[in-house]
Amino acid sequence: MSARITMMVAAGALLLAACVSATVTNEPEATEDTASSSDSTSSSTVGSLAPAVGALPDGPSALDTMFAEEFPDPLIDPGDVISGGPPPDGIPPIDNPVFLDVADNLELLPGGEPVVVLEINGDARAYPIRAMVWHEIVNDTVGGIPVSVTYCPLCNSAAAYERTINGVETTFGTSGRLFASALIMYDRATESLWTHFNGLAVIGVLTGFELVEHPAPLMAWELFRSTYPTGKVLDWTRTGFSRDYGRNPYTGYDDPESTPFLFRGALDDRAAAMQRVIGVEHEGDSGAFALEVVSGGAGKATAVTVGDASLVIFWLAGQASALDTAAISEGRDVGSTGVFVPRAAGRDLTFTHDGDNFIDVETGSVWLINGEAVEGALAGERLTQLPHLDTFWFAWSTYQPDTSLQTE
Repeated sequence: MSARITMMVAAGALLLAACVSATVTNEPEATEDTASSSDSTSSSTVGSLAPAVGALPDGPSALDTMFAEEFPDPLIDPGDVISGGPPPDGIPPIDNPVFLDVADNLELLPGGEPVVVLEINGDARAYPIRAMVWHEIVNDTVGGIPVSVTYCPLCNSAAAYERTINGVETTFGTSGRLFASALIMYDRATESLWTHFNGLAVIGVLTGFELVEHPAPLMAWELFRSTYPTGKVLDWTRTGFSRDYGRNPYTGYDDPESTPFLFRGALDDRAAAMQRVIGVEHEGDSGAFALEVVSGGAGKATAVTVGDASLVIFWLAGQASALDTAAISEGRDVGSTGVFVPRAAGRDLTFTHDGDNFIDVETGSVWLINGEAVEGALAGERLTQLPHLDTFWFAWSTYQPDTSLQTE
């Protein structure tokens, strides 16, 4: 076993042990938002098995057995689902998140430290990776919409989903299991299993249901605070748990020369397994773009295509990799990205980078990393932002085997 693999295994074991031996230090305070049911519902492909809106089917728990006869046919092979070590919720989600106002806490984090960003109905929130790496799921209500914000450390992927299923509001937990080295979640209403990468129920009574997804990009703290000066940030000191927040349990994992932890199956050899990519699914097609293609200098705007659609990827330098050095804030610079449909006010746009912002060639308007125009003829317009994943090639290609790939 190589020294690097030994280090990875040791780091993983350390994390699993820490998760199982969690110490509750206090009851977390209630959030400022009161969770409310959303009118939105997930889509379903279970056909005649689908219950009436406002109800969920009964059946066995997929946490107890993945092979119950009552379940619809699974969408992944249950034999490929393996234990990551902890029991269900041994890696404890944050169910009662507490937030601080950004304006009063500008120096709360080192500027380059990564956060997961979610903005719904003007409510912008940052979820520091120093918390997400230890908890993986935050059940929250953002802009009046019940959501689960998720992060998979083994894939460096963040995704946010509405947690209303067929008209029924629930919360999500960590199952303690992995598929293709990625987080498997479970809903607490039926205990069906869901893949974090696409918000799809894959084993259990809800098999075939798919959650509504919202863009949840990774962003440097200093970029979040300048883009969303009236936003909020998760207070990791009031989670109710004791963790070594700020430390990376996977030191050295972000290395193109390394291999994915606890991965089973064949790897797509079109790129190195741990190559960082920006993965986008749009209108039934998917594409992956190597970080080196869309990054450079202080910032870059890159026109790309996914299927027949023309898109643009914004990239700004300054975000530290959460999975590189022992201290999350000291990781190598991987930058912050956003993926958009380059069209506003009824016209197609092309973009260049200038300073901390982006400029459209057609009107000279100034745009932020979140796709908002703040100066010029198009001030006040917003580009349509697409969900995307800043992740590793092994993970994206496993979930999107037909994806295109651009490496140069």
